[in-house]
Amino acid sequence: MKKLIYNVIAIASAALLMSSCESFLDTKNLTQATTDNYPQTADQAKQVVTGIYNPLSLWNANPQMSFLYISQLASDDCLGGGGENDKLMQSEDLLMNNGTNMLLTFWTDTYKGVQRANTAIETLGKCTGYASDDQKNQLLGEAYFLRAFYYYQLASLFENIPLTTSSAATELPQSAPDATWGQIISDLKQAITLMPAKKFGSGWVESGHADKWNAEAMMGRAFLFYTGFYNKTDVTLPDNSKVTKADVVTWIDDCVNNSGYSLVPDYRNLWAYTNRLTVNDYAWTKGKKGVDGKALKFVEDDNAVNPEAMFAIKFSKFADWGTTIGYSNGYALHFGVRGAQDYAKTFPFGQGWGAGPVAPNLWSDWATAEPNDTIRRPGTICNIPNELTNYTYGGWTDYVQETDYYAKKWAPITAKTGNSANPYSSFDAIMYSYTAQATNMQLWNIHDLVLMRFADVLLMQSELKGDVAGINKVRARAKLPAIATYSLAALQNERRWELACEGVRWNDIRRWHIAETALAAQTGQPVYYKGKAETNVTSHNGGGYAARYKATNGFFPIPDTEISLSGGKFKQNAGWGTTASEYAGWK
Repeated sequence: MKKLIYNVIAIASAALLMSSCESFLDTKNLTQATTDNYPQTADQAKQVVTGIYNPLSLWNANPQMSFLYISQLASDDCLGGGGENDKLMQSEDLLMNNGTNMLLTFWTDTYKGVQRANTAIETLGKCTGYASDDQKNQLLGEAYFLRAFYYYQLASLFENIPLTTSSAATELPQSAPDATWGQIISDLKQAITLMPAKKFGSGWVESGHADKWNAEAMMGRAFLFYTGFYNKTDVTLPDNSKVTKADVVTWIDDCVNNSGYSLVPDYRNLWAYTNRLTVNDYAWTKGKKGVDGKALKFVEDDNAVNPEAMFAIKFSKFADWGTTIGYSNGYALHFGVRGAQDYAKTFPFGQGWGAGPVAPNLWSDWATAEPNDTIRRPGTICNIPNELTNYTYGGWTDYVQETDYYAKKWAPITAKTGNSANPYSSFDAIMYSYTAQATNMQLWNIHDLVLMRFADVLLMQSELKGDVAGINKVRARAKLPAIATYSLAALQNERRWELACEGVRWNDIRRWHIAETALAAQTGQPVYYKGKAETNVTSHNGGGYAARYKATNGFFPIPDTEISLSGGKFKQNAGWGTTASEYAGWK
């Protein structure tokens, strides 16, 4: 563990333009920035906080190793997909292992963010020149929020993790879950207390950064997972005080009533296929009006602000295969249609690696439970035989777990260019340059990746309060009738449909203790292997979904490197290190 902590500090310090070394004479270093002399000013404090966001970019360079990606594949929304050599995708879907350190990159990158947050929390109060206390508190609150955000993902993925709140290098044991989640909730409480009631882009809140309302929303998500998964009623913080459900309800109500965030009038406008260059060429959206009577239009068109997106990763067209690959939306690339076929066959969906084909049971369950949900279901899932009639199955002849259903929300999108030599291109590239350029399917996906949206907060509000107010606001947007009486089953269904294929479902089914049953429904579903129909065979892969969940409780393996570095202090999570946990391939 010591080596890991030292490496993290060295990398984080370099990114913050600091060097931890002084001369052997212990003289004051006048040429390098250290934690003794940096940051000192408000501008330097802003630089330090900006650096804490860097792991979001690192995750995009390697999305297949991230918690968000795993949450998509491991849930009952999607299967693994990819080609025969994309064993990591399939192993994450099946809760199996692929290599001794399959998630080391995510572990290391995320601890970089933790360490940067620790450094900021220790140093920002020493800076001078803030325009106001609000500015100082906003920056400090962001550091607390991000530390909680990173620990939420680490604890959800690995459970037994080292918990450090200091920039000092030290050997650390694995923390008990109660202590880790107590720190997460404590950090979110501190962020809520510190940050002024200003939405991002106003006051001292930088556009694209977290604000007070993000912290309140994240508090709801963290509280519901911890108390549900571990069967707790409240959370004990490091100072032995408690956060109760009543506290969280107060914060969530504040977020709903005072944040200024709101639902986009039409659900379809949240997703890139309604962009102005594509919407009237895509048969499913052509000529359609939104529920507000206006033409469908992607909320990000013309760089507009999405009023529903509370926390999102933003991208640019300046991605490069060097150090800036994370500037592009790597998730869109991975979840693009697999197969080197004409774009006309997949229009308006762009191409990629074929991760996360939609599980057929999601489509059928939805149709049975909510048959009149004619906006959200086809707005979320492409029924390939109905929509893409010329689609070729078996892309690159090696597609594994392909289905008749494709997730639209994170998909890369194309547009017709009107150029006969280049009839299709990435809509993002055209949008931001206003010219029909050659398509770069790997680096030109730059639509936002939304990590928290206001609809989620409304549904959390209903769940915490046991009422239908939030549920019915979400249903009204989908032109569905109101629910008269609250029930957990109704809430669970509403979250499943509204938030499908957004990486939220995984922690939901875990905290509701329905994961084994939900995952087992994927067994025997119709899929294609190399373009030929078969069933989703899993019995030879660790005994199947339910067996693997029962063995692991949904936690993934701690990287072997970290266990070795701990000198035996770290113990591997249950269900790993056995023959049954090793994924050898689909066949």
